[in-house]
Amino acid sequence: MKTHRAVRTPGGLSLRVDVRTLVVGTLLLLVALTASVVLIGTGDFPIPAADVVRTLLGEGDPGQEFIVTELRLPRVLVGLLVGASLGLAGALFQSISRNPLGSPDVLGLGQGATAGALVVIVLFSGTANQVALGALVGGLATGFAIYVLAWKRGVHGYRLVLVGIGVSAVVTAVNGYLLTKSDIVDAARAIVWMTGSLDGRDWDQVWPLLALCAILVPLVLANSRGLRMMEMGDDVSYALGVRVERVRLVLMLSAVLLTAAATAASGPVGFVALTAPQLARRLTRSPGPNLVPAMCMGAALLVTADWISQRAFGAEQLPVGVVTGVLGGVYLLWLLVTERRAGRI
Repeated sequence: MKTHRAVRTPGGLSLRVDVRTLVVGTLLLLVALTASVVLIGTGDFPIPAADVVRTLLGEGDPGQEFIVTELRLPRVLVGLLVGASLGLAGALFQSISRNPLGSPDVLGLGQGATAGALVVIVLFSGTANQVALGALVGGLATGFAIYVLAWKRGVHGYRLVLVGIGVSAVVTAVNGYLLTKSDIVDAARAIVWMTGSLDGRDWDQVWPLLALCAILVPLVLANSRGLRMMEMGDDVSYALGVRVERVRLVLMLSAVLLTAAATAASGPVGFVALTAPQLARRLTRSPGPNLVPAMCMGAALLVTADWISQRAFGAEQLPVGVVTGVLGGVYLLWLLVTERRAGRI
């Protein structure tokens, strides 16, 4: 059975399409959208899925329109954007490092963003917007430090992962120190933020993250061919005309920005960036970065985890970061066992 087809556009451009990848990506997108509709209808005032869709199309009654568009839709959109951003960032780092453990969770970018947020909370008692800005700056600073420390005639594979693990350990220690120096009010606020949650998210978090994704996603996809070539090795990539270090720098910067922005919007939601690309790769059975399926998988995972956090524990609502942490921890243990049996670690 042919899994690839060539599609020729009217302008004469020929594109090679992996049919299975296209089908999997489409199905994952449908899962994410369906879970979003169900989540919007969930709450103290339940709304049937048909009414949710009708309201989103502008045909709902005023009460439903207020609940859907003002109270629940922003939270769901933040969940979709954060999940997609983390899924894409994880796929980029895993492809660049050629390591399934090369995700923002392991490399310390989430911890770096957390450090920036804690500095603002503990030292300056900043507002929510200032905390988000601090998280963005902290994530960028950590990504810069990892890139500089991992540089030795280029940034390669396990060196990137090992440097990231070391930076993560240092930043985690700094975060613990900041917590011990904070008063009880700031410490409680910091712990809530560090858990990772979508509670209280509104349009102020949606628009900046949406704008950043609108810029970075096309940029990443435009460099996807170079990324695919780089998985065959730098020498082969150079021979095929790929400007390896330039492409690597652009993609790493994009991944850092996506991770930092997602963390700024929702707090450090763990393991989505680690699991989404791997699950997408197993479903597509396709080599390469699988960028679009990873995005769709990340969005579906986070929205589904948010539904579980709200409904699976009765009246007790858990932060979404707790649910992704539990599920991701189980997946990480399975991945480590699998990699060990395969002799790769």
